[in-house]
Amino acid sequence: MAMADTPENVRVEEVMIREVASAELPGSRDEVLEILKTKHISGVPIVKNGVLVGIVTRTDLLKNPEEEQIAILMTRNPVTISPDKSIVEAARVILNKNIRRLPVVEDHSLAGIITIADIVGAIARLNITEPISKYVASGVVAVWSDTPILVAGAIMDLADVKAVPILDSNLALLGVASDKDLIGASAIEDRTEVSNMSAGSDDDAWTWESLRDTMNLYYSISKIKLPDTPVRDILKHIGEPETAVLSSQVSDCARKMRRNRVDQLPVISSERKLLGLLRDKDLLKSII
Repeated sequence: MAMADTPENVRVEEVMIREVASAELPGSRDEVLEILKTKHISGVPIVKNGVLVGIVTRTDLLKNPEEEQIAILMTRNPVTISPDKSIVEAARVILNKNIRRLPVVEDHSLAGIITIADIVGAIARLNITEPISKYVASGVVAVWSDTPILVAGAIMDLADVKAVPILDSNLALLGVASDKDLIGASAIEDRTEVSNMSAGSDDDAWTWESLRDTMNLYYSISKIKLPDTPVRDILKHIGEPETAVLSSQVSDCARKMRRNRVDQLPVISSERKLLGLLRDKDLLKSII
């Protein structure tokens, strides 16, 4: 992207991802899960004969762990944008629709995708010196480091958040676990269920147990399973978190997010106590 004075001068086509990892209908959940894990992305566009028909996100998989069909998992007719629009308009749509990615469509075909991370990358190069204090989210949901990953996932689902700070027994920040980290720690669990289908009834006095016609129906269930190990185990693979303070500048924080490929920065005090979270989506407000 060429250096621009204002966000309005930056076009979607300058920052969007052109080589989009997508899945084709019909397809399986496992295919989408593999793309999410290997490409380290948060959503997969779903196409049919080159035409965009839906999108599947990490949240969709975590909320529907037993569903395998892409057609049921996906959000149909997703909101899109054209490549000639500005990143300001893209940011406005993302915030208004409460989404994280916008498929870019040209002549009804998928031309690319622009995500919050792409816009944050542009913000990082715009040298916005405004302090982040008014963009920091309050009311943050945090978990104790010994909380099982399975429970942390349920807490994130109930609170409708994409990431949770992890605190130790002294309430000091140890790190942040995101839905991406949970997906990375997940596994596919296959099990077999049995259903007893009897032709007789226990209330039927004329039916002897030994003569009753019985059929056992065996069927397999496949679901995404989160481990019950402590959430602190995730931190071994994440490392020391990048942080910010209330006086940090917008573009400086955007650069930290971009460099470390994270969706949020914990905002801490001088005693390393958690004050709040600066989410990548919050940074979009600085250009609107």
